[in-house]
Amino acid sequence: MNSTRLANFVLLVSLMLVPVVSAADVTPKRLRRADSFLGIHFDFHANTDCTNVGANTTPVMIENIINLVHPDYLQIDCKGHRGFSSYPTKIGTQAPRIVGDPLRVWREVTAKHGVGLYMHYSGVYDSKAVTDHPDWAAIGADGKPSTKATSLFGPYAGKLLIPQLCELAGDYGVDGAWVDGECWASVPDYGAPALAAFRKLTGITNVPRKPGEPHWFEFLQFQREAFRKYLRHYIAAVKKTNPRFQICSNWAFTDHMPEPVSAPVDFLSGDFSPQNSVNSARLSARYLARQGQPWDLMAWSFSTEGPTMEKSAEKSAVQLEREAAVVLAMGGGFEAYFAQNRDGSVGLNEMPVMAGVAKFCRARQAICHHSQAVPQVGLLLSTTDQYHRAKGLFSRDHSRINGALYALLESQWSVEVLGEHHLAGRLRDYPLIVVPECEYLEPKFRDSLAAYVKAGGNLLLIGSSAAKLFERELGGKLEGETKIAPYGRGRIACTSFGGQTYLSERPEPLRRALNDLARKLFPQPMVDVKGSNDVDVCVTRNHGKLLVNLINTAGPHRTQSILDTIPPVGPLDITIRLNRKPALVMLEPGARPLTCDYRDGQLQLTVPKVEIHEIVAVQTR
Repeated sequence: MNSTRLANFVLLVSLMLVPVVSAADVTPKRLRRADSFLGIHFDFHANTDCTNVGANTTPVMIENIINLVHPDYLQIDCKGHRGFSSYPTKIGTQAPRIVGDPLRVWREVTAKHGVGLYMHYSGVYDSKAVTDHPDWAAIGADGKPSTKATSLFGPYAGKLLIPQLCELAGDYGVDGAWVDGECWASVPDYGAPALAAFRKLTGITNVPRKPGEPHWFEFLQFQREAFRKYLRHYIAAVKKTNPRFQICSNWAFTDHMPEPVSAPVDFLSGDFSPQNSVNSARLSARYLARQGQPWDLMAWSFSTEGPTMEKSAEKSAVQLEREAAVVLAMGGGFEAYFAQNRDGSVGLNEMPVMAGVAKFCRARQAICHHSQAVPQVGLLLSTTDQYHRAKGLFSRDHSRINGALYALLESQWSVEVLGEHHLAGRLRDYPLIVVPECEYLEPKFRDSLAAYVKAGGNLLLIGSSAAKLFERELGGKLEGETKIAPYGRGRIACTSFGGQTYLSERPEPLRRALNDLARKLFPQPMVDVKGSNDVDVCVTRNHGKLLVNLINTAGPHRTQSILDTIPPVGPLDITIRLNRKPALVMLEPGARPLTCDYRDGQLQLTVPKVEIHEIVAVQTR
């Protein structure tokens, strides 16, 4: 056999040995969470009452969800706050009776369709773990072990959390975990290891037991750093053997824990308040947008009542669409939470609502996703002030800042919520910075705000405590009066506006007074919107376009948990200040042409009506 025939013979044999791969055998590529836009979250916090988990979890059920909604990912229960796992774990404590392996079914079907699969896993909060292992529990100031929270100084992470996450990543090949019950469930720990470490680090021997006692702030700061170390430890341990496993700690590095990201989380997320979702999303989205990480926010698909957060009624599609719009306008991803049944199955009768919401979101994805806010009004959410005031490790009380935020939004200002780290080196980007009722600022940051004003910036101080921090620049002590004072090339103003009063009563004169003062400091914002106070304005950029997001906030969303309809707002008269005439102006989604008039650096147009969320897209180049 000559060399040519021999080569052809070898090639033929090698081809015969290669297995034939059909299209059905190829697993579609799944999006990483950083590139994902839309998801559905399911959980049911398995407990001893769950005796038939998996019996009704079928491939058909999961395929119906995927075919109806077309999500980028699904998030499902695997261990809730009660500590019972809803799959046949070899590591943790299973629910009393599991039929088959429901998690395997979820993974096989989602992989087949190229849909990501993430686990709802309760981290710090694990009632079963601390019941079975009291030495794993955080110890309260009264010396009693917690019935919910594990100790950040104990063996829980090494004995259960890390091995179980590795089991999920390695044995099941799931894409990641949305770890619940973390920063918001952590408590000050008075166990022997915690106290020994605190005394060694600080030299403080008399450990405070309650707010107001000496060194309370130092003790909480020590405990906060323990939480950060806990995050860094377990994430690094899981990624050592499963580097592609993606982890989020629910509400970490958000407005609930307002500080720079200091742990290798893959994305940021949180589930905003089911009782007042629009307002909760307004704050959280505006803070997350500048954190420098992929992020999404989760709406609850139902309202709740009572201390046990009992499910009361399903939200309408339009209600969820508005909650989504608040998030999408700031560039984030969106997910909605639907409760799994007590056997782990899903009620498919609820999925058509999510299908409608998904269609609404997808229509805006190419326009909004990963957009960046245009600096206009920066509202300070100070890490220093928040942690000095907090009675626990991480506080969710934002009543002071929320009052100012809502009043500004309801006056159609485009507002970002920013921490000190967001503003470092960027103060001059913002024509107006608002400091709402702060009592504490780091001296270096306080001085940088004063320098910002001196160089031509505008600073609005709300409340006597904030004004007191700048008495030198204001020219003396103030007694609650409104004042505007020149300082260098800029101006500094103060007002007694009460954020908590505005939250509870919404007095129109109070809103107008704050708006008038802001207008004196910043008379020509990039965008002016007139015609309704029930519209939020978010000015962003994406793909070379200037985007003016208009979100309808009409209706009694502050007092009613279920809204079947939302009244439209409009017409809205809009002025956009631009250096040159734009190439194209459209109303999105749908690329609908808008009639505009451009003269003397101002683009004038009218949006006839906003049902939920409309976007004026201006092609600037």
